[in-house]
Amino acid sequence: MKLKKVLLVTCFTMIFLPVLLFTVIACLSGLYRINSIQSSYGIEGLDYAHMENSVQILSELTKKIHEEMEKIAREAPDKFNDAVFLAEVDQRLEEDASFLIVRKGEEIVYIGSNEANIDWYQYLPEYGAIESENNLDGGFYVGGQMQALVKQVDFEDSEGRQGSAFIITKSDIIKSVFKEFIVDIMVAVICILIFTSGMISIWIYRSVTNPLKKLREATLNIKEGNLDFTIDVNRDDTIGELCADFEDMRKRLKASAEEKLEYDKENKELISNISHDLKTPITAIKGYVEGIMDGVADTPEKMDRYIRTIYNKANDMDRLINELTFYSKIDTNRIPYVFQPINVSGYFSDCIEELSLDLDAKSIKLQYFDYIDSNIKVIADAEQMKRVINNIISNSIKYMDKEKGIIIIRVKDVGDFIQVEIEDNGKGIGIKELPYIFDRFYRTDASRNSKQGGSGIGLSIVKKIIEDHGGQIWANSKENTGTVMYFVLRKYQEVPINE
Repeated sequence: MKLKKVLLVTCFTMIFLPVLLFTVIACLSGLYRINSIQSSYGIEGLDYAHMENSVQILSELTKKIHEEMEKIAREAPDKFNDAVFLAEVDQRLEEDASFLIVRKGEEIVYIGSNEANIDWYQYLPEYGAIESENNLDGGFYVGGQMQALVKQVDFEDSEGRQGSAFIITKSDIIKSVFKEFIVDIMVAVICILIFTSGMISIWIYRSVTNPLKKLREATLNIKEGNLDFTIDVNRDDTIGELCADFEDMRKRLKASAEEKLEYDKENKELISNISHDLKTPITAIKGYVEGIMDGVADTPEKMDRYIRTIYNKANDMDRLINELTFYSKIDTNRIPYVFQPINVSGYFSDCIEELSLDLDAKSIKLQYFDYIDSNIKVIADAEQMKRVINNIISNSIKYMDKEKGIIIIRVKDVGDFIQVEIEDNGKGIGIKELPYIFDRFYRTDASRNSKQGGSGIGLSIVKKIIEDHGGQIWANSKENTGTVMYFVLRKYQEVPINE
């Protein structure tokens, strides 16, 4: 969840969840209070509408007795002269938090409960007032100091005297009920706010603090140099994206560290190889120079042979230094390519002519087969392609173990590409070693001797140049039979311009 969405959800939760919970609790509390009033006072049919008008609840308390007294006023009004009857009615009213007052003419003849010390006469309506003033089932509310519901029942006894019976229900009971209800609501509001804030705090803590804790642990690991860990936070939000980016950074740092270790290892191996390979020709040069200085080369023939050997060893040193220089350019991607269209047949004919002289001196037979049209061209760097061919040929010569060495070069047309094959009859390469021959610093077990030497980067240079030309290189080999190197380059096709 995005941070913006989290804030919106938090805002809506803070608003709507308390409102929802307050509504539910208020309804449940109101229902509880209604049931409590109904069970305590035997009232039936109360609902939430009565909670909105407390006077209606007071009216419901004495509704049944009021109806009975109206019936008595019609059918047996003389009962209002019976003190025993009035006491029984008052006792029943007391159970409903009410009491009875009876007035005849201008005189109060009966007053129940302990309310006799109050001058109720001034609050009681006149005879017949019920017809015009009542609006609560024959009653009306008296405010001021009294705060009570008064229900009036008018009667006329057998002697023709007019009187009124009054059922008085004080509002204290409703006040206590509503006081408890308000307390319940206030407690509920406090609990709801605590619950809502606690829930949101826990949610934010878990959604924010835990990932941040993992990020902190990750930074400490990186600070200590430990990159062998993972940040496992599977979330589709801003923090999840941050953790994913941090994990990606960790992987890159680890890959960079491993690459640096490998690079340092390769550099050490290169220095070791170059040092070993330079030591051999230098030792030979020193030996032959000492022979000349000591007069061992006492004939023109020996002198010529010594000088030629020194020259060849110097060339070997020059080749190793050139490889080292070119390797540094490869490592920094600064190979000075000069691409231009090259006629394939003409280019390879010139190469074969140069190679023939060197191979004849080494008693190696060179065979060349051209199977392409004379006008086929490729886009290439002539100097770097010559390096490719020379490195492959030098590798073949290095591992030549036959008395009559043979190197065969074939140039073929394979559709949109030209394919060059360089085959030798040397010792070959094992199946297990073949996939690694183009790796930097890789040398087969058979090559680890001072006689053959080599920096181990010759074929890796070849692969780099071919790939930079947009081509591919691979090899097939059979031990004790020979090796064939293949590489392909895309043909150059001129696009005609319509004038």
